[in-house]
Order: sequence, then C-alpha cells, then structure tokens
Amino acid sequence: MRFLFLTDDHKRGTTPSNRKDNFPATLAAKLREVLEIVRTRRVDYVLHGGDFFDVPAPALSVCADFLQIYQQFPVPVFVIPGNHDLFGHNAETLPRTMLGFAARLGIVRLLGREPIYLEKDGVRVQLTGQGFHFDMDRRDPREDYVVQKKDCDYAIHLVHGMLLDRASFPGSAYTLVEQIWETEADFTLAGHYHLGFPDMQRDGRFFLNPGALARLSNHPDELRRPVQVVLIDLSGSMPSYEKIRLQSAPPGEEVLDRSRLEEAVFREQRLTGYLAEVMSAGSYRRADVRLLVEEIARAEKLDQRVRDEALRRISLAEEALARGEEEA
Repeated sequence: MRFLFLTDDHKRGTTPSNRKDNFPATLAAKLREVLEIVRTRRVDYVLHGGDFFDVPAPALSVCADFLQIYQQFPVPVFVIPGNHDLFGHNAETLPRTMLGFAARLGIVRLLGREPIYLEKDGVRVQLTGQGFHFDMDRRDPREDYVVQKKDCDYAIHLVHGMLLDRASFPGSAYTLVEQIWETEADFTLAGHYHLGFPDMQRDGRFFLNPGALARLSNHPDELRRPVQVVLIDLSGSMPSYEKIRLQSAPPGEEVLDRSRLEEAVFREQRLTGYLAEVMSAGSYRRADVRLLVEEIARAEKLDQRVRDEALRRISLAEEALARGEEEA
C-alpha cells in the first residue's frame, strides 16, 4: 500500500507580489506532475495536509482548472482543512467553504479524528486527521497530535498545525515534536509550516513535514528549500518513505523577486523586535483579532461560551465580507 503526501498548495487565481512568474500556471504544472507520480509509482491514496485553497471561498473560475486536475486522480484524495480553508479558523464553517463543496462533489474526502481503515494485501492502515482550529497549538497538544492504534498494522495521522523540531517564533503558538513522542502513529504528517523541518524518528515512528507545495513568501529560506512530496510505502516488511522533488517547480531564485528579499528580512527583524517589546509590556501580546478575544477572555475570566460566541461572530463576519468581495 502506497500513500503520497503533499500539503499547502494554496490554490489561488492571482500571483503574489513577490513572485515573478505566473503563480496559477506554475502551481497547475506542479499538480500535474503530482498526478503523474501517482500514476507511475502505483500510489493507492493521496493525502493532503491542508490549505487546499488560499481563501475559504475563492471564485469558481479560480477553482475550475485546479479541481479538474484533482478529478483526474485515479485514487481517493484525503484532505484535512487548513487555516486558509476556514472562515475565522472556525471548523463549523467548513460546509460553506470551497473545500467543503469539493468534498460534497466527491473530488476529495475530508479526514477527521474518526479513523478510516484501509486494507490491501493483508495490510490494514488506520488513517486519521486533525484540521486547523482556533486552539491549535494552544491547548494540550495530545488532543490534536497524539493518536492510538486500534486493530491495524500501521497508523497515519495528518495534522495542520505549527509542529516544529525546535523552539522558534517568540510570541507564537507552536508544538514541538518532542511533546508528542507518546503518539502511536507510525507516521505523523504535518502541514502549515511552509519551510518544513528535518525528518525526525523515534522508536520506528516518523514525524515529517516536506514543506509547502507553494512558495508564497519571500523569506530567504524559500530560495533554497526544495518543493517536494512524500511517498510512503507500506508494502514491504518494514515501512519506508521517499521524498520526491518536483521537477516542474522552478528554482526559488527564478520565481521569487530578489529585490524584495531585503525588505522581507527587514520586516521580519522589525516584527521580532515588536513582539519582544509587546511581550515585555505584559499584556495583549498579539494583534490578530481572534487572539485578542482569547487574551481578553482570559484576562477578564469570561465564560468559555462567551469566547466561543465571539469567535463564531468573527467567522460569520469574515464569511459575509468574502461574499461581498465576490459579488463586487
């Protein structure tokens, strides 16, 4: 049984300002290469780690070409929602998003914490997923990253969260791989962090993030990192995996505008300094409106239901704004 894992392709119809190429055309070429890998390497299932789209409700004209490529996949495609796939980071809005629509059409299959069991040639695999939500990497990480194997030979768990190999990003929420060693998943496959992290292994269990299929930022590391997918092979006596670099992905220096890199580094330095100053002040550490709600709820000791209602209304407002922009 073979699985192909990709993540964070951020399908969109426009080109980011820091790119020199035609982003939609480049992404379509990558997806067609992924399709060819699925066919030639006899892949049984495709796994997607989230941020299937760049916004929750892109125009149908934007989605049509991309979804047609996914319709050509000869095997099922399992997906978890990323933060860009949801209104207000609210999982309850998923049915009203384009990803939810693609699932209703049968183009993809949504994956959740309820296990799906797959069998081939006497091998039984447990497949689970945890999409993004507001409390990701803020609550006990075991609730999102740790799974137990039940009646299976292998377990694969997909997560769209800020899983990292080492501490980073002061002031941001993240989870370290060492915090979830207890998981029984043979493969924990992570999305969300576009740069990926070095492969990690403990007691025969693997923790992988190959990096995003899309290059959206002009972070200097984006120039150097490979654009790749992961092929997991469970057909032998021992599980194995292989990273496959996409030949259709142009080198970073060809598609990222180098004239903007110094500006990006300067902004990153300023942001780091700003975060340090705000954190030292001891209050309201984050600017995101959802995070401000969380800070206020904690400071004022508000009931959890009050916080959840505020977050629900924020997601509805974002959804209404998106509809207004689409109609315009």
